[in-house]
Amino acid sequence: MISALILTYNEETILNQCLEALSFVDEIVVFDSYSTDNTLKIAKQHHAKIVQRNFDNYANQRNAALKEVNKSSEWILMVDADEIVTPELKEEIKNKIAFQNEITMYRVRRKDMFQGKWIKQSSGYPTWFPRLFKNGCVTVEREINEDYKTTGKEGLLKEHLIHFPFNKGLTWWIEKHNRYSEMEAHKMLTEINEPFKFIDLFSKNPVIRRKAQKLLSYQLPFRPHLIFFAFYILKGGFLNGNAGYTFCKLRKMYETMIDLKLKALKNKY
Repeated sequence: MISALILTYNEETILNQCLEALSFVDEIVVFDSYSTDNTLKIAKQHHAKIVQRNFDNYANQRNAALKEVNKSSEWILMVDADEIVTPELKEEIKNKIAFQNEITMYRVRRKDMFQGKWIKQSSGYPTWFPRLFKNGCVTVEREINEDYKTTGKEGLLKEHLIHFPFNKGLTWWIEKHNRYSEMEAHKMLTEINEPFKFIDLFSKNPVIRRKAQKLLSYQLPFRPHLIFFAFYILKGGFLNGNAGYTFCKLRKMYETMIDLKLKALKNKY
């Protein structure tokens, strides 16, 4: 048995597509942060189990949501409301869970869509996101840009999720990342003094590798400019045309907000 788990807050623009792509699972749990639009109506149309909780941070929200899955479900597929499971990924998931092995968590790549196209180079592809877990074998840490810990081994799925981060419009995306930058700055204030190990940059563990990359990046001068250069020039974001250039500028803006808020917090304390 497999359950799908989706965190929601005012997701009416894309939730129906997300849930339609999950027709192959045995249970859908919509874990909602008290939406005020048609999110719950859409969830009910797909016969989802609805649980509501006031949002505090992503780690707490996801850990609370994991406890609401049917205990008889062996596997949990956790997707965001703006992610669509492709038919190819569906078949791969069904094949993977049919066989018993030591893997308790699978990671998957996303294709980020912007202005009607896949912005492969400018989005930093490939990034591996934990999405398929054995029930009871995963916990979530870190309040923003979460880390996932599992009791067993990790595996990688070949197929992709389709990600629509701008489905609510550009203004909403900017407002969302304004909130994210606040949370990220507070988190970095506690992490920035942790010891940096150069060898961690090459770790096979993506959690360790990403943390090392963050610790290194926050020591660099002109960090937002360097990130723009890395994504637009070195990673080839220019190949994505106007969409790639715009997205790289938005990424630079987000990193600038984090830096400014981090500096303000340091001055405060």
